[in-house]
Amino acid sequence: MNILILGSGGREHALTWAVKQNPKCDKLIVAPGNAGIAQIAECADLDILDGGAVARFSEEEAIDFVIVGPEAPLAEGVADRLREAGILVFGPSKDAARLEASKSFTKEICDAANAPTAGYGHFTDAEAAKAHVRENGAPIVVKADGLAAGKGVIVAMDEQTALDAIDDMFGGAFGGAGAEVVIEEFMEGEEASLFVLVDGEDVLSIGTAQDHKRVGEGDTGLNTGGMGAYSPAPVLSAEIEAKAMEEIVKPTMKAMADRGMPYQGVLYAGLMIKDDQPRLVEYNVRFGDPECQVLMMRLGGQVLDLLQATAEGRLKDAQVNWADDHAITVVMAANGYPGSYEKGTEIKGLDALPEDSENMAFHAGTKAEDGKVLATGGRVLNITARGDNLQEARDRAYAMVDQIDWPEGFVRRDIGWRAL
Repeated sequence: MNILILGSGGREHALTWAVKQNPKCDKLIVAPGNAGIAQIAECADLDILDGGAVARFSEEEAIDFVIVGPEAPLAEGVADRLREAGILVFGPSKDAARLEASKSFTKEICDAANAPTAGYGHFTDAEAAKAHVRENGAPIVVKADGLAAGKGVIVAMDEQTALDAIDDMFGGAFGGAGAEVVIEEFMEGEEASLFVLVDGEDVLSIGTAQDHKRVGEGDTGLNTGGMGAYSPAPVLSAEIEAKAMEEIVKPTMKAMADRGMPYQGVLYAGLMIKDDQPRLVEYNVRFGDPECQVLMMRLGGQVLDLLQATAEGRLKDAQVNWADDHAITVVMAANGYPGSYEKGTEIKGLDALPEDSENMAFHAGTKAEDGKVLATGGRVLNITARGDNLQEARDRAYAMVDQIDWPEGFVRRDIGWRAL
């Protein structure tokens, strides 16, 4: 089977690593890839937001199956273009991808599905949004309506922070994503993520994880794209997971199908759990990053079979074979992230790290140049490990972190603290 994976981050490195383990995988190309991906797969220079270009490339390379990693190509309709060309693809249509591309659309669907979520208001005008904040007070959550790379959410613990966030969003701080805002009630509880595969009709849970969004230890400081994650998430017990599936995920999928936009791909449900009751925080239409890294570490080569079954509408007969294990990933980020940071700094010590089914350094923002590995992004490496328990996995991951020579980078030292 010839496979093309679209993307260049840690999520795509993890997907590449897992797919490559499946004996069905003959040729594997990743576009555009990164320095880590280039060590295990062929990388191609391709505009992944151009559906026509992706379809032509797939035909030229005799690609049998395309796996779309990030949300931006899905929101641009790349999966639709591939389906039109008769190419098997994993990822939702442009219409269905609105579950992530528009927060207000998600709220409409939740209303239709009667899915428990935060109360909200949707605004296209800054003054009306501010009036809503003044009326409801803080804490309150201000969200850019569109795609903002995981950063367009401000949890405002005081009124002034919320008002400033509204000014920033309407002032263009998040580009077009902030042209409209959704303001939500602040939900208390513990947040965790549930990942399910959906083939248009059937739904299959493939695991739970918990991310660490804040840049600082003890979950303090600014929101980021994620500073680390672990799986499984103990707070998402089997009972709560079943409740989330029956009350949130399945009704949402039915509401989507009823609107003529059946969902196909992975659905990432961010949940807030309090008193054993899950409520929806948000949906993402792709694997989380860095949650994907811990899921791939635990799932391994069977991932290709599961993604293919999803794309072919065969989930009813699919099952997930879980090992009774734990995985954790620690993000190494450039000093200054999520603010401004230096690019092009050299990372040493990667060659000496173990690379096996229990230890992997997934590259997120790197490039290879003159025999060196250079940092090109804010989140640069995902140091990932498995163990019989979370503590063992954590010890392995931080032992790898300590072998890496990169003075211009930093990590949080408390990933997994809620579970431990």
